[in-house]
Amino acid sequence: MRGLTAGQYRPLTDENIKAVHETSANLLQNPGIRCDNEKALELFAQNGAEVNKETKMVKIPRGMLEDAIASAPSRVTLCGREEKNDLILEGKRTHLGTGGTVLNALDLETGERRPTVRKDMKDFAKLVDALDNIHFFMLPLYPNDIEVQNIDVNRFFWALANTSKHIMGGVYTVDGIRSVIDIAEKISGGPEKLRQRPIVSMVTCVMSPLVIDDTYGGLLMEVAGQGIPVVCPAEPLAGATAPSTIAGTVAISNAETLSGIVLAQLTNKGTPTIYGTVSSSMDMKTGSYLSGNIEMGLINAASAQMAQYYEIPIYATAGMSDSKLPDAQAGYEKMATAMITALAGANFIHDAAGFLEFCTTISYEQMVLDDEMIGICMRAVKGIEVTEETLAEEVIRSVGAGGNFLANPHTMKHCRSEFFYPTIGDRQSRKLWEKNGAQDARQRSIEKAKLILSEHKPLQIADEVINDIKAKYPQLDI
Repeated sequence: MRGLTAGQYRPLTDENIKAVHETSANLLQNPGIRCDNEKALELFAQNGAEVNKETKMVKIPRGMLEDAIASAPSRVTLCGREEKNDLILEGKRTHLGTGGTVLNALDLETGERRPTVRKDMKDFAKLVDALDNIHFFMLPLYPNDIEVQNIDVNRFFWALANTSKHIMGGVYTVDGIRSVIDIAEKISGGPEKLRQRPIVSMVTCVMSPLVIDDTYGGLLMEVAGQGIPVVCPAEPLAGATAPSTIAGTVAISNAETLSGIVLAQLTNKGTPTIYGTVSSSMDMKTGSYLSGNIEMGLINAASAQMAQYYEIPIYATAGMSDSKLPDAQAGYEKMATAMITALAGANFIHDAAGFLEFCTTISYEQMVLDDEMIGICMRAVKGIEVTEETLAEEVIRSVGAGGNFLANPHTMKHCRSEFFYPTIGDRQSRKLWEKNGAQDARQRSIEKAKLILSEHKPLQIADEVINDIKAKYPQLDI
């Protein structure tokens, strides 16, 4: 159930949305943003922004902002190597998947936390490929056993080789961007085919509060210039790098990602640019970053409304937990934020599968559990279909008082499509549950993950393409 239309949940009124927009537009004009990238500064100045080269402050006029919003596409298609995995980002169509980038994993055999390695990237891509409710594979980890200069090509290649779902990821160098795009072009069949069907997309960022830094500003311009879909999210923390109020955090996050959209559109007008937010809050008791708090869900749901106001697709964040294990806390924290952000109609909800411990650790069994959680969220997004057929007036009349509907053809027709059937959740009687080993959900998820990794066969890349890539990029671990 990918790409269903949501929008049932609206934490902001229409008046609230306009107020947030006005605040953000005012902030972009005064004080403006600080831009540390010289090339970006020149581009802003050439197009009419007020630029102070000493302080590097850029005041973005309303006209420039409005032009960028108008030129950013309202529909962005992120493709998989198989068309069945294509994602259409527009309006309130909702998709959920993985996120990035963590440095630790819970070992599938021992349950202990350890540094992530190259094999994890391959195995998690393979796992996601087999899990139907996870809609895309955003590169979720940083392999600690790979040299920094080889990270970009290896992460993207391993993902492309082990899942046919869309691949999105952060990038670290301009050379890395160019190499990744070159590899994707080879797999797609050439530069034009990649732009027609982008099987990869990339993430940069805007620093909070109100800074486009030198490195990420340059990366954003490179990706936008190449015509590859790009996200420019902000990550303000309420109480730290943003006001402690949710409304203030939404406003500054909105201003920051809009500044990235402006820069992308100035670089390459019409390039597919996605509104983005990774906003959350600081724990005011400990000073730490939080990922499982309900306020994160509220901020991201409200941000989805802002993106819908601008008619630009949104990359939002939900479905994480601060728990250290796949436990009850992980369950309720993940479901709370994923559900409301999905119901708000966010288009591309990342970090929704596999993450624990303040978004620092990834878990195989949690990925399986989250696949089921996402399935439940999407059933809620689907909502209730009310038609003459589903109201079943004649069926009710034919069964009559005191009858039952079990053997009625109407029941057989709709029972598979109307209900969500879990594969991990237990609905057996206690007697059967005990007979089958009395396992809890985590144990069942571990078994399913192991089965997928041992048996699932992802769509392969042609040998001649692999050989071509390997010859050009010997640093790849193929």
